[in-house]
Amino acid sequence: MCELLGMSANVPTDICFSFSGLMQRGGNTGPHRDGWGITFYEGKGCRSFKDPNPAAESRIAELVQSYPIKSRAVIGHIRQANRGGVCLENTHPFTRDLWGRSWTFAHNGQLSGYKKLPVGQHLPIGCTDSERAFCFILNALTEKYKRKPGNMPAVFKYIATLCDELRAMGVYNMLLTDGEYVMAYCSNNLHWLTRRAPFGEAVLKDQDWQLDFHKETTPDDVVTVFATQPLTINEQWYKMAAGEFTLFCQGEQIL
Repeated sequence: MCELLGMSANVPTDICFSFSGLMQRGGNTGPHRDGWGITFYEGKGCRSFKDPNPAAESRIAELVQSYPIKSRAVIGHIRQANRGGVCLENTHPFTRDLWGRSWTFAHNGQLSGYKKLPVGQHLPIGCTDSERAFCFILNALTEKYKRKPGNMPAVFKYIATLCDELRAMGVYNMLLTDGEYVMAYCSNNLHWLTRRAPFGEAVLKDQDWQLDFHKETTPDDVVTVFATQPLTINEQWYKMAAGEFTLFCQGEQIL
C-alpha cells in the first residue's frame, strides 16, 4: 500500500526533514516505487510536485528537498499501485477547487466497488479508487451545501461520515486539506505528533539525519506532522484508532 505525509503549522514551516525520511521509503527502505507527490499551501495558493517515478530516485524529489518551501499546510504521498496504472494522472495527491479554495486529498488503502460511487460533475481524471473517493466527497459536499458554509469544523464532521462509508468498502486512510484545516481519517494505520516548545532533537528512522528543532524554531511555533508510519525513532507518535478522525488548524487539534 501507499504511505501518507501531512503537516499543519501555525507559522510557515519547511517539511524537508520529514519529507526526506518519507522519500527513502519510495524505493529505498520501502517498496513504494510507483510515484510520489506533495502539495504545499502558501496563503490562498498552493503548488504541487508529482512524479510517477520512484521517490528515492527522483530528481524532482531532490529539488524539493533542496528547496525548503515554507507552508502552514502540506500533504504528501508515496505510491504502491493497486488500482490504476503507474502514470502522472494517477499520482497523489489530488487537488480540486471548491468554494474558492484548493482542496487536496491523498489516500492510503484499497477500495472495492468504488466505480459505483456517485461523483456528479466532479469527474476523475485518472482511474484510481482514491481519486474517485475524493470526487465522491466533493460531490456530496456540493449537494449538501448550496453555498460556501460558515462553520468549517461542522463540514469536516460531515466529511467524517462520508469517510465511514468509504471505510466500509475497504482500507481507507486519508489526509485532506483546504489549506487552512488539515483532516486525518484512519482505517487501520495512521500516526501523528505535535512539536511545540520546549523543542528537542529528532532522529529519522529511514535516513541518517538528526535535527535539533530548538535551533530551527521559535518558542511560539506549533507543528503537527502526520505519517502512515512514524518517521522518527526518538519521539512519541500517536497511533489513531480504526474509524477515528481528527482535525487540525494551525498545528492545533480542534476536533
